[in-house]
Amino acid sequence: MGMVDSTLFLLAPGAGAPSSHPWMRHWAELLETIGLVRALDYPYMIEGRKRPDPLPKLVASHREALRQARQTHAGQIILIGKSMGSRVGCHVATEERVSAVVCLGYPLCGGGDRTKLRDKALLELATPILFVQGTRDPLCPLDLLQEVRAKLSARNELCVVDGGNHSLIVPKRELRDKGHTQEDVDARILAKISSFVADNASKIPGQ
Repeated sequence: MGMVDSTLFLLAPGAGAPSSHPWMRHWAELLETIGLVRALDYPYMIEGRKRPDPLPKLVASHREALRQARQTHAGQIILIGKSMGSRVGCHVATEERVSAVVCLGYPLCGGGDRTKLRDKALLELATPILFVQGTRDPLCPLDLLQEVRAKLSARNELCVVDGGNHSLIVPKRELRDKGHTQEDVDARILAKISSFVADNASKIPGQ
């Protein structure tokens, strides 16, 4: 596959899950079945600190990772992130030209507080965006997300994970009752990401 025609997923972590975390490695492996993957870590993670950097520093380091990715990749770039990484990716996409943004558990409510919406970057976006959200995610109640989506000017889609928590994990008992596995859930999410990218790619100017 030629570099110019390929899709690169720039994968950003959640606040407590660096790129070495099993969840991140798992999703990197899944995404590698539909494109190239480059994972990033924020400065505080690299330095071994637990407290996240201020948002401007997170955005700056994310933009630097994007700049480095562009040095070796001429095809479309998708910003995809877990929780905090998806939020930072949305901020980056308001400043940089990328093909699309994929949010794996967008943290819409700060600290789970429904009155503290983190929707500023979403409302400013012109980039196509896919939300992948679990129905048991306290940081992103689906009713609030629907209200925000109705205000967005960017093309946007939602992939709902029934029973999924903030990490898109469904309880084993619920999976067993439905005759499903977590692998089935993840495969459905991956298929949605793949179709979303394919549906939007032809409408997006080159990098």
